[in-house]
Amino acid sequence: MPVELTFRDDCAILTLNRPEALNALSFAILGEIGAAIDQAAKSNARALIVTGAGPKAFCAGADVKELGGRDLVAQKRGAELGQNIFAKLDNLPIASIAVINGFAFGGGLELALACTFRIATPNAKMACPEIKLGLIPGYGGTQRLPRVVGEARALDLVMTGRAVDAVEAERIGLVSKIVTGDPIAEGLAFAKTFTGYSLPVLGFARAAVQRALTVPLHEGLKLEADLSTLAYRTKDAAEGIAAFCDKRPPRFRDA
Repeated sequence: MPVELTFRDDCAILTLNRPEALNALSFAILGEIGAAIDQAAKSNARALIVTGAGPKAFCAGADVKELGGRDLVAQKRGAELGQNIFAKLDNLPIASIAVINGFAFGGGLELALACTFRIATPNAKMACPEIKLGLIPGYGGTQRLPRVVGEARALDLVMTGRAVDAVEAERIGLVSKIVTGDPIAEGLAFAKTFTGYSLPVLGFARAAVQRALTVPLHEGLKLEADLSTLAYRTKDAAEGIAAFCDKRPPRFRDA
């Protein structure tokens, strides 16, 4: 199967499994990714890990053979399909982690950008090469990339189409860290840094930080006050405060 969803520990693992095609995205595979994300949302997983099969590629981008000869309506629908599928990661009630192993080009990088976190193996290469085909990113890259690395760096990557390696990606904030072990094991280890906390409160934190990039400061501060008040009203907050005072580890119940 070109898209596999498995479960390990407390995480769902979405693997693009077309290593012979560098895990490229066809329109059919986009639909399968959407279905897998929906399935992860309904599961008991506390995080979603996204990676690619094989040592060469996370995802080399769109299947270029599908791009030619389409009329404007078909082109727009294709862009909207990719955007809508990747937006499912924004609405996922759990955080997602892209483990970028090898190439993440075009739509592959856009998939990674839609995830909450990105980590990379030393052989990772990331690029928005669409400009070299007379195109621009269409699955959210022009909007998410500047939110991650800033406008100037995003313009550099989008307008030149150049690739960055893992070291530069970490330096500019495109990835959180470089990892050297098995991609899935590294994704699980990264997930464990936060999955033990209260899921509702993790959701509040994620929502507050993400909204900081889209609203004026005064509106963001109001949202923060509202969400921090909601967090304070949870049973997990009471448990966390009590555990701190008792000098013991908290036992969160997602309530």
